[in-house]
Amino acid sequence: MGIFNNIKNIFNKNKDQMTVDEQIIYDQANKYKQGMEKSRNSMMSRLKALFESYDVINDDLFDELEEIFIMADIGVNTVLDIIEKLKADVRMRNLQNMNEFQQIIIDKMFEIYVKDEIVNTNLNINEDGLTILLFVGVNGVGKTTSIGKIAYKLKLEGKKVMMAAGDTFRAGAIDQLKVWAERVGCECITKTEGSDPAAVMYEAIQAAKKNNIDVLLCDTAGRLQTKVNLMKELEKVHRVISREVPGSPHDTLLVIDATTGQNGLNQAKSFTEATAVSGIVLTKLDGTAKGGIVLAIRNELGLPIKFVTLGEKITDIEYFDIEQYIYGLFSDMFE
Repeated sequence: MGIFNNIKNIFNKNKDQMTVDEQIIYDQANKYKQGMEKSRNSMMSRLKALFESYDVINDDLFDELEEIFIMADIGVNTVLDIIEKLKADVRMRNLQNMNEFQQIIIDKMFEIYVKDEIVNTNLNINEDGLTILLFVGVNGVGKTTSIGKIAYKLKLEGKKVMMAAGDTFRAGAIDQLKVWAERVGCECITKTEGSDPAAVMYEAIQAAKKNNIDVLLCDTAGRLQTKVNLMKELEKVHRVISREVPGSPHDTLLVIDATTGQNGLNQAKSFTEATAVSGIVLTKLDGTAKGGIVLAIRNELGLPIKFVTLGEKITDIEYFDIEQYIYGLFSDMFE
């Protein structure tokens, strides 16, 4: 695929020979490459052993390949889709060597994510006024940290940002968001612990309008064990936000911890039932050897991944890019 050849050519250049655009691609690809080292080492070592064991493509090879993909947390349904697409590919009939087979595997992973459509991984920014981003997800997935990192990223892009501490039930959640607001250098609208989250959102929106804020990032509670109450709470929050700023929230971002794998995916399904999620923030992708969860999320939830976190620093968050992700997963094959 052209993009991988482009990345490969850039990595073969000296940095002082790169154009500005090439340096940006290099830096992004390098972050994915370093951040996905655990996943790459785990999957590639198994794939390498598999390809060295077979001279021909047969059912036994596909069975082992299926197991490797499932171990990488791609998910059973998604793995079956990939295997089916591999077997049906016309290029398989005239396959000359395992290197060609590896390239077809990469193509199929790309196709599984893209699904023959334009995948909007950008934030839905309101160009005519205040943009509201609503964050949902269970406790402990890195939701508050993600809000802080995204706020910092938006601020570096020239946006004026504000936070709203809508998780008023979890002990310490308000203080945690206030700490992130101080690090980012923005205001955080809060009320006392136990307050009505919708009231927090209302006050935050009024403050954002008064101060000509570009983007308001709203935290919410993640008490999945009280699913019925959670759904009612999110519905109320959504109702207040959309009343005060028609067309909002402009994005509802579901935060998932990559290290929890299929369990995280199951939790995510409950949130997609509770509210109209428009995109995913996948955290701790650098902390798992099962980075295939990206494909499972896209295939099973039908949602685009908008951000991934690849480290603990405030700058360790990237807009998701499927080509950079696949390069990070398979970069050893290109070098």
